[in-house]
Amino acid sequence: MSAPPADQEHYVGVELCAGSARAALVGEDGRVVATREAALAAVDLGAQVARLVAELRDAGGARVAAVGVGVPGLVNPGTGRVVISSDLPSVVREDLRESLSQATGLPVALDNDANAGAMGEYAAGAGRGSRNMFYVTIGTGIGGALILDGRLWRGASGFAGEFGHITIDPEGVDCSCGNVGCLETVASAPNIVRRTHERLMRDSTSSLSRLGLNKNFTAADIAHEAKGGDDFAAMMMARTGRYIGTGLAAVINLLNTERVVLGGGVMGAGELILNPVIEEARRRSFQPNFESTQIVAATLGADAVPIGAALLARDAAQNTT
Repeated sequence: MSAPPADQEHYVGVELCAGSARAALVGEDGRVVATREAALAAVDLGAQVARLVAELRDAGGARVAAVGVGVPGLVNPGTGRVVISSDLPSVVREDLRESLSQATGLPVALDNDANAGAMGEYAAGAGRGSRNMFYVTIGTGIGGALILDGRLWRGASGFAGEFGHITIDPEGVDCSCGNVGCLETVASAPNIVRRTHERLMRDSTSSLSRLGLNKNFTAADIAHEAKGGDDFAAMMMARTGRYIGTGLAAVINLLNTERVVLGGGVMGAGELILNPVIEEARRRSFQPNFESTQIVAATLGADAVPIGAALLARDAAQNTT
């Protein structure tokens, strides 16, 4: 990557996860100049983020105007406080935005990671060219974010977009949120693994699947075997896609956005999950609504949240000047 012009302001976007952090130095147009990854300890997050910011500033030789941070959990946009985060529970007890700002010496914008991912894909990825977009990230959990007329729609309390907690099966399993049968209980990565284990135990037709040779397989392993021609693994990914498509049909009927962008680690299965999503959404949606909506895979991969977080920091900084 070429060095950025010294007279142009740049922004650092950071994604915080349980155990890791990924950061990117980003130009005003969403172009990535440099990236860094690091293991993340549960304490002293400010110093760890400050170190990443310093490394990126040194690597890119750019003037950094602000930092954006995406976290897994509910972030109050008014106070900047994290209200709920099952992955990073320690951040609920502190004023994370303030501590990060003090550690970096820069203004900090803090937001939900799905909101940041949506902004990244909207500005620099699969959402480019649309004005109204619904974004879904499917990984350890399932998040969602809505962009209407080019702006994030946060809702009355600031917590809009919790797609993973719409009810898919009222008689299903308990969800960590306190509800029963949420989409997350069947389509998040850990629950895809759970459902696959259960099916392996009771279905004799699964005996030829290579997944049965490894008790500690992951959702990525299921996707890998599906791509390699394992019929049982492909069936499990297709069933997962149908659950997601069922949820998306409700979104398409309600909001009729012009684009739906699907990201997150589970989408590593590619068309083996994307096509069932599309077909189930087609089957359950109002036809005119479905025909005016594109359902596509995200294109930015692991850079979506850092890019989007950086752009949210850009917008916050420009709105205060």
